[in-house]
Amino acid sequence: MRHVAFTILLVGLLFYSTAPTSADDDFVFQEVTGRINLESRYFPQHSLHDGQREQSVSLVAEPEVYIENEAAQGLLLKPFFRYDSADASRTHWDLREAYGLFYGEFEDSEWELRIGLDKVFWGVVEARHIVDIINQTDLIENPNQEEKLGQPMVHATWLNDLGTFEAFVLPYFRKRAFQSRTGRLRNQILIDSKQSSFESAAQQRHLDVAARYSHSINILDLGLSIFDGTNRNPTFTLGLDPGGDVVLLPLYEQIRQYGVDAQITTGAWLLKFEGTWREGERNSVSLEEDFLSLVSGFEYTWYSIHESDIDLGLLMEFLYDGRDERATVATEEDLFVAARLAFNDEASTDVLFGIQQDLDKSTRNLFIEANRRLDNNFSLGLEGTAFLNIDTHDSQFGLRKDSYLQLDLTYHF
Repeated sequence: MRHVAFTILLVGLLFYSTAPTSADDDFVFQEVTGRINLESRYFPQHSLHDGQREQSVSLVAEPEVYIENEAAQGLLLKPFFRYDSADASRTHWDLREAYGLFYGEFEDSEWELRIGLDKVFWGVVEARHIVDIINQTDLIENPNQEEKLGQPMVHATWLNDLGTFEAFVLPYFRKRAFQSRTGRLRNQILIDSKQSSFESAAQQRHLDVAARYSHSINILDLGLSIFDGTNRNPTFTLGLDPGGDVVLLPLYEQIRQYGVDAQITTGAWLLKFEGTWREGERNSVSLEEDFLSLVSGFEYTWYSIHESDIDLGLLMEFLYDGRDERATVATEEDLFVAARLAFNDEASTDVLFGIQQDLDKSTRNLFIEANRRLDNNFSLGLEGTAFLNIDTHDSQFGLRKDSYLQLDLTYHF
């Protein structure tokens, strides 16, 4: 984690070296927030591999400190800590965000500069965010790939009436972490991240770049993006670990990705689309193949159903990967259908549940997510995924015994 220490030092030097010295510009303490989370995860089926448990307990702490002065300069620190009782790889820490913030105005435009570790999200759909590529996925946190590691970056933003223009310089790459031998939700063949390889001779120090333009035009929200650098999703080759066991070795190629995300809001309808064209990535048979990926669908909401406070949303999305059977992801041609319930009560209760069905195979996933506030500080969360009828040729075949339910009690401060 040497890059983390370097980032903290760099951010601190930039922040304090540009700080005004007059009394009027003293630093103003702004806010300390965060969460402490107790999590229990239960696997009802016996594991495929020896040493794996049916239940695990985790403790998470994620504080956030923000400091700002009157000269349009800020500093944000957001570390993340997890202790897990069952999987040594899942016991880890990270700096999700640690950056200096500088912002201001120029004529009719606004500008912002962030230097340090940050998280950036792109996307509009629900099932899988194919345009979201800046940050590495924290796969040991959750198999849904929504959790991300902090990414070292210089992030410049220019905002005016024509839209928002963003440029990214990413000087350091972060490898993906995988479950240990005794961890659940692991690949059938163990992945040895210590033997990762890179297409670039610069390895993790390859200078990646990205840019994005976004704008809202009446009912349309549009985003156009480009990324050139190290692939966040590794492909794999077979190898041996030091003990002579067969393992998968991650390979990180140099790719270029063009992305489009769009959402149309009209009445109770949300029409959503994400599309990418990616060059330079290998497919499942280790041949380089340029390909198109799409996720497209809608969300329709019935408000105040039966004159109650409850809103019901119906979601449907189609996922497509142009490589078909040569795809390195499980969603080469899937249908996602879900329902979202928002109770609009004092406890902010909401539930999302549904199914994702592979249209070429028998594989299907059922899922549920629910959240409810208990009071001003405590909340309760429920999450579950069932892996059903997993096809023997599906990349999820190693998860066929890893359906799980997860309960979270969170203290917010």
